[in-house]
Amino acid sequence: MNIFPLSPYNLIFPDPSQAEDEGIVAYGGDLSVNRIMYGYSKGIFPWFNEDDPILWWSPNPRFVLDINDLHISKNLKKTIRKKIFEVKFDINFEQVIKECAKAKRPDQEGTWITTDMLEAYCDLHKAGFAHSFESYEDGKLVGGGYGVVIGDIFCGESMFALKSDASKVAFVALVQRLKNNGFSLIDSQIYTEYLASFGAKEIPRDTYLSLVEKALHNPKNF
Repeated sequence: MNIFPLSPYNLIFPDPSQAEDEGIVAYGGDLSVNRIMYGYSKGIFPWFNEDDPILWWSPNPRFVLDINDLHISKNLKKTIRKKIFEVKFDINFEQVIKECAKAKRPDQEGTWITTDMLEAYCDLHKAGFAHSFESYEDGKLVGGGYGVVIGDIFCGESMFALKSDASKVAFVALVQRLKNNGFSLIDSQIYTEYLASFGAKEIPRDTYLSLVEKALHNPKNF
């Protein structure tokens, strides 16, 4: 499939099921709340570097965590019991995304969380679609992450940790919150060892797209 140029005048995306496995579906458009959320509703998300055009992705396979499959290691359970970190939600979204942008990651130079992306996801947060999960130690933000809700799916975007296990503790609290509120799935987009350690697995893109379609008819409150 050729990569589709998006029009600035409408929100039409091509069928992501026809994209190559790498997942680039389209380029261009903008980062408005309406366009980003329409993209998520089709299983498509923006991801690009500073000097690139806006790129829209739907990779195959998709990496997801079934809420009921959460695995917590013995060591992490010990850390949670010690109550080193206090977990909060949506208290400091902008700072969370800024810390995610600064986080150094293996085999990655710079960050895909550009200024435009930061502003766009802060707009999503203000509109009630994006949410943060946060770990605090002695009142200081030391870990967490953020993502976007689409129906009963939480689409995780990025995490950071300034202290060992800080983001993991926040993530476990996130999963528990989502489970209590009737969510079914966390979308991690592509494979990471971090999420694999919690029980995340790869599924075919077509399966994921079907789950998104069902999710749209089963909205949940974060």
